Amino acid sequence: MDAMRDGRGPDAGLRRVFADLHLHIGFTGRGEPVKISASRALTFRNIAHEASRRKGIRLLGVIDAHSPGVQRDIAELLDRGEMEEAPGGGIRYRDVTILLGAEIEVKEPGRGPAHHLVFMRDFEAMRSFTDWLRPRMANVALSSQRLRAGGRELQREAAARGGLFIPAHIFTPHRSLYGSCADRLSDVLDPGGVDAVELGLSADTAMAGLVPELDRYPFLTNSDAHSLARIGREYNAMLLAEPSFDELRKALRGEDGRRIAANYGLDPRLGKYHRTHCAGCGTTWDEADTAVADAAATALAPMAAAPAAASELPARCPLCGSAKLIRGVSDRVRALGRLAGRDEPPMNPGRPPYICQVPLEFIPGVGPKLLERLLERFGTEMGVLHEAPPEALAEAAGGKTAALILAAREGRLALRSGGGGRYGKALSG
Repeated sequence: MDAMRDGRGPDAGLRRVFADLHLHIGFTGRGEPVKISASRALTFRNIAHEASRRKGIRLLGVIDAHSPGVQRDIAELLDRGEMEEAPGGGIRYRDVTILLGAEIEVKEPGRGPAHHLVFMRDFEAMRSFTDWLRPRMANVALSSQRLRAGGRELQREAAARGGLFIPAHIFTPHRSLYGSCADRLSDVLDPGGVDAVELGLSADTAMAGLVPELDRYPFLTNSDAHSLARIGREYNAMLLAEPSFDELRKALRGEDGRRIAANYGLDPRLGKYHRTHCAGCGTTWDEADTAVADAAATALAPMAAAPAAASELPARCPLCGSAKLIRGVSDRVRALGRLAGRDEPPMNPGRPPYICQVPLEFIPGVGPKLLERLLERFGTEMGVLHEAPPEALAEAAGGKTAALILAAREGRLALRSGGGGRYGKALSG
């Protein structure tokens, strides 16, 4: 019998919990904007309800909880008894726990901007953090606002309140640590004050393994959801005693048997910025375009050569000569690896497996009506993606669509790489 179930062994008393720790609030319950590019349906309550009823994700990170309007919504939900503060940290709704976080933009002098996630254990700590942010932001009510302070100061303020500090989507070409800010984490942050790093939709564990200074950190795969449907397009499987802030902290530190058991992420080719894209001729350099990809990797100079223009590409398209290039994560990571003298990721038996997945929204033939049928039949999206028997899937979805879901589950689905702000695509044949 499994040690997690019979109470024996190192995992006694622990259970597998799915966690998605990067979810935006679109609007408050009163209709005030928070993340302007996100869905109006993304309210604090709707996120909890969607995750509990449809997604099967039990630990959520709402990263706009610093907004006073969102805090008012939380206070009302607590006052009504619809939610409660969890003893281990976070806000509990039914079988779901919501962690209170903020996404903060920092722009170091002479460098491009980067986004960082900060999580607080409880409501009081988050409101204290908002009080610190308020005079240092143009509008503390909105998401992902720029901070008039540096990254190391932000780390100190998070630590002073018992919080967690996690650089967000670290390789994406816009507003990220390596994509637009620095060649080395240590150039702009205190390495000892980083609790984990978030890979982003266009990278996976093997790619991040090319950057030696990341060997010491846990990797997280989160959705960065801007709509309810995209909750759980990336998530983490964790071994925890319960879904809570305290348990997450232990998992990131590998304490008392708690740990990240697996990262479930998009196949990086589906990410919006996986390959370099030329806006001049519209070409996205796919893995199949080996000659073009090699030319691109050679042309994309590391940021250390021009830190003041880190977000710009000192190169031209090898096909059309245009300078309108959007650096792909794949090419950027290879450049960072060369800079650090690493061409292959190391063997790291302690690193959790990265399991590529294709969310149902990417599967050809899965529209809203079929999705509803699948959820009615199998309970949650996690159940459809990972557990539904092939025969039952074919009965519910039809043979062709069921075959595509199974191919995605087994890593056999043909994909076309994304780039330049456009998602990759799953191919039906």
